[in-house]
Amino acid sequence: MVDVITVMDIDENDNQSQKPNNKGKNVVPGTPPEVKATPWVEKYRPQSLADVAAHRDIVDTIDRLTSENRLPHLLLYGPPGTGKTSTILAVARKLYGAQFHNMILELNASDDRGIDVVRQQIQDFASTQSLSFGAKSSVKLVLLDEADAMTKDAQFALRRVIEKYTRNTRFALICNHVNKIIPALQSRCTRFRFAPLDTVHVSERLRHVIEVEGLDVTGSGLAALVRLSNGDMRKALNILQSTHMASKQITEEAVYLCTGNPLPKDIEQISYWLLNEPFAAAFRRISDIKTRKGLALIDIVREVTMFVFKIKMPSDVRVQLINDLADIEYRLSFGCNDKLQLGSLISSFTKARSALVAAAE
Repeated sequence: MVDVITVMDIDENDNQSQKPNNKGKNVVPGTPPEVKATPWVEKYRPQSLADVAAHRDIVDTIDRLTSENRLPHLLLYGPPGTGKTSTILAVARKLYGAQFHNMILELNASDDRGIDVVRQQIQDFASTQSLSFGAKSSVKLVLLDEADAMTKDAQFALRRVIEKYTRNTRFALICNHVNKIIPALQSRCTRFRFAPLDTVHVSERLRHVIEVEGLDVTGSGLAALVRLSNGDMRKALNILQSTHMASKQITEEAVYLCTGNPLPKDIEQISYWLLNEPFAAAFRRISDIKTRKGLALIDIVREVTMFVFKIKMPSDVRVQLINDLADIEYRLSFGCNDKLQLGSLISSFTKARSALVAAAE
């Protein structure tokens, strides 16, 4: 989704696209040991806009604005692991080439979130004269990751800095929750929403990493990686790397064991108990499998919720059951007692069973 609010011209000479020497997803033979030890989320981070796995409409728009010297202030928002930071870093490499590190100020707003950071680091960087020897653009770039963690005072101060230094500095704000960014900042940026990655794009990138690393991954193992990532490429790569470190062959079971998530067959078994067993028996069996396999109740509730969509039942019963499960998950997220919430889980299915019997009669 592209939501363009404003575009500001850059008062510089024409900016031509610079093609990087190496793409981030390529691995050069004979890589030194310290590079091999790099986390895969960094090792396979896109190094150019052409390497970004998805959101081609957004990436192509930003690429065109960059090539035309019309790069605006940017606000990229969406869930984690969807390519927001990688896109901005690729833009910076295209703009500055070898001068990349001299021309950008990269801050994580969850660490540096107060007004003093805006008044000191950001304003000092924006106000100094840029030395752009070898760079395609003399306009500097301030990258604020997790900008939604900034205090309101810091955001209002940043608004004034953006207005004052627009001629020689561009600002890129990255966040998960755009509603936490004040309207005054939003109106000064071109906004792009990065949705969770499609399963096709996640699968393609994982297959590339699997081929380069020479991993033994089964079809069901790859499907499990894609499913558990929920459209988060960073999460998918982290799970792949950790599972590879724990198991020579990456199977569905190895992936679920490594992440601590309940296996689909376990969820089917638990759902069967919930739908068929008396309260005491279901409580005992689920408690046993939780202890034996080291499962978290909140993960069981989430997976059972997805399983409910596969069960044939009247829509009103399904909606009520899903709402009950959402309430249980909410309470668990705040640390409520597991035994009480397990009782609530079984009770919710008991009500649903009674409603199904009544509907059948």
